[in-house]
Amino acid sequence: MILKERTESVELQCMRSLNARMELSESEKFYLSILEAGFEGEVAFDKLSAQLKEERYILNDLLLEANRSDFQIDSTIISEGIIDAVDVKYYKGDYVWKDGELYTKQTGHKCKNPFERLNRSNYLLNQFLRENKLNFLVRSTLVFIHPEFTLYNAPEDVSIIHPTQVNRFMAEMDSRPSKLNDSHKKLANILLTSNKDGGNYSKLPAYTYEGVKKGIFCGKCLCRMTTKNNLLLICGNCGCQEKIEEAILRSAKEFKILFPEIKLTAQSLKEWCQVNLSSRTYLRALQKHFKVLGKAKNTYYE
Repeated sequence: MILKERTESVELQCMRSLNARMELSESEKFYLSILEAGFEGEVAFDKLSAQLKEERYILNDLLLEANRSDFQIDSTIISEGIIDAVDVKYYKGDYVWKDGELYTKQTGHKCKNPFERLNRSNYLLNQFLRENKLNFLVRSTLVFIHPEFTLYNAPEDVSIIHPTQVNRFMAEMDSRPSKLNDSHKKLANILLTSNKDGGNYSKLPAYTYEGVKKGIFCGKCLCRMTTKNNLLLICGNCGCQEKIEEAILRSAKEFKILFPEIKLTAQSLKEWCQVNLSSRTYLRALQKHFKVLGKAKNTYYE
């Protein structure tokens, strides 16, 4: 049973929007590609874990705190006798483990050590359980899920699942009988209520409202969309079409994510979208999908 679905992080949503609305540097585009790949890999693992039988609680993308330190777990699977804390990596290509560090085989570039994060998360998760007086066995595993990933000289003292072992890993987990009780439900509830909203987006590029492009941009090719008729917008570059109300809603969410300090009103949304539609069209979309706050001229939407 999936108790916490995975959603795109605010950081990823911001980077996608900024990629359409301003010129990102090469390093910023590379960071966006890392976020995209990471989310793609996690979703691929979610599809496998959703097929697990027996009684299990699955909580995706937890951000917890223990010993005054934050730590993240990509996928937490609670079974009868064990908690599987899975860190998913979507690395592609050939890598080498050498002298306690990870390098790309082709260029020799030193990579961020994923095993350090795994060990840290394992330690802090056990600390979290102790702080909450919970007694459960934890198995922390690093899953490399991209089919074109190879790691040479892999360390033997870390629980690693290579791409060719993923199906076997899931089958082994699936083969274990699992009946959950009130203690497992208590654990799941504590994890859910302890989950934190990630708010540290220090790697976002600097941007201002005046400095970003306005308009509704195509979700596929990032070009500006224009009206086709009373119901649809169309991208002049790739021909992608989108219902007007859905496009307005998508842009309103972008606005709220990028500029949470600016009130969302019918007028501010119209200025943000820059599409030749009546004010009434924007107002209807807001009234249908957002909570109305304030009165008369001070009305805004959350």
